[in-house]
Amino acid sequence: MGKPMKILVAEDDLICSRILQKNIENWGYKAVLARSGQAAWEALQDEELRLSILDWIMPGMDGVEVCRKIRRRKKYKYTYIILLSAKDRKQDIIAGLSSGADDYMTKPVNFLELRARLQTGKRVIDLEDKLLVIQNQLKDIASRDSLTKIWNRAEISKFLSEELERGQREKKPTGVILLDVDYFKKINDFYGHAIGDQALLQVVCRLKRKIRKSDKIGRYGGDEIIIILPNCGLTEIKRVGERLRLSVGKRSIRTELDSVPVTVSAGCATSELPGTASADKLIKIADSVLLKAKGLGRNCVVVAGQELEPLGERKNV
Repeated sequence: MGKPMKILVAEDDLICSRILQKNIENWGYKAVLARSGQAAWEALQDEELRLSILDWIMPGMDGVEVCRKIRRRKKYKYTYIILLSAKDRKQDIIAGLSSGADDYMTKPVNFLELRARLQTGKRVIDLEDKLLVIQNQLKDIASRDSLTKIWNRAEISKFLSEELERGQREKKPTGVILLDVDYFKKINDFYGHAIGDQALLQVVCRLKRKIRKSDKIGRYGGDEIIIILPNCGLTEIKRVGERLRLSVGKRSIRTELDSVPVTVSAGCATSELPGTASADKLIKIADSVLLKAKGLGRNCVVVAGQELEPLGERKNV
């Protein structure tokens, strides 16, 4: 069995508080007590407290104001709130629910009714959690390339913009490597697109094994892979680019039909270079040196600012 669900009981009357606690814990929950609105608000910083019973009238901050504060916060999971009060006029009930409460009960408390309302609250929280999981799954699917499951162009571009901003604040360089599978069209034409897809998947797997957890990898185009490297300057990016090139080309890629020889060309750039303040500009520079790598015969690495020192096994075309 898991831990019992926590329920906040914010009630300034000690006797009422103890009676509520006893009943709630007899029903299998764990009661967390607060004697004031401020104490309730502080207790609700615990993200495990998802179900709350708030008395309207409490010293200092009342239950209605606690409701409003809970609904204004953005980053926490949903909190189900039952507002408790001796006020039983229609306008009071409307005011309580309008403040953000999910439910409203009048005193004296009917405990059979309270138990049923807590069960309803728990169902709502469970459904809210399931919905959040589905939303996150859909967001992740929409952010990834359908074939390789790495980040898609829009998402990786967003990551690069964020990383450049962070690097500028912390005065640290950001590196970008743009890789292109050499003669990928010929692979597709000769072996077929299904084998081409398998080859691209294996290229991605090999690249992922050679990057850090902090690095981001995405599919930028048909056969172009982009890697974002936080805190990576010109000296380091040269070594990383060559390591990635070797990881792909050191042995043929096995597919269901045949072993396919695959190599990559790489263009590298960092935010240390002038004119790289935006993601688009940095990628444009990386793309320009990737074209130079292809012009040198492919299967090589060219670093922006160091074009006269390409790395790799260049071949004349």
